[in-house]
Amino acid sequence: MDLELTGKRALVTGGSRGIGKAVARLLAQEGADVALLARDAARLAEAASEIAASTGRRVVGVSADTRSDDAVRAAVVQAREQLGGPITILVNAAAEPAGYATPPALEQIRGDFLHAELDVKVMGYIRTARELVPDMRSAGWGRIVNVSGLAARQTGSAVGSIRNVAVAALTKNMADELGPAGIQVTVVHPGATRTERTAPDAKPANSIGHLVTAEEVAQVIVFLCSPKSRAINGDAVCVGGGAPKVIHY
Repeated sequence: MDLELTGKRALVTGGSRGIGKAVARLLAQEGADVALLARDAARLAEAASEIAASTGRRVVGVSADTRSDDAVRAAVVQAREQLGGPITILVNAAAEPAGYATPPALEQIRGDFLHAELDVKVMGYIRTARELVPDMRSAGWGRIVNVSGLAARQTGSAVGSIRNVAVAALTKNMADELGPAGIQVTVVHPGATRTERTAPDAKPANSIGHLVTAEEVAQVIVFLCSPKSRAINGDAVCVGGGAPKVIHY
């Protein structure tokens, strides 16, 4: 299937590794030019060079901390300049995965910790969207995919659930606001996902008996970035291999 992405420009936050990097690679394979945004300039440069060499597309890295309005604004300006024009695809994936730290118990949750988590995964997503929506409005077309996680539908990490539910709520509000302008917004909920950070002996806890890979998550996200996803707006798409004994309707 031709996803009709040739010649489009995309920005992927958290693009230097994990799901973000897999998304950037697949977008480039589908013909898009891609800017990767993350904090580590050295890792960004390595990832951009690797993806550009394997796909033949223009792939650049722009370093920024998404907790900073000014840093995000400057990075988006730089990305436009390096890619050669407006950017109409945004994938927000810049956040620490919930599963890589022991969740704090209720009595351990402090305001500064919760606020920091929300500043990256919720406000950070808002900052990047805020800078790129004008490009999309001008084009009369755009796609935003917010990467959240299945903690939005599961207990076990109060902070993880709070921030992921907030991303889902943000997505639906953005979708209703921006949809009439031709800009569609969706949220993707990965579960446990095999990335370069996953222990080799990690076991799946899903209904397919297979630990979903970053590349498999990216395949769904890149479809949602394409004109082929016209019928989907504001909805959550789960990519965790199926939660056993759970029905969502």
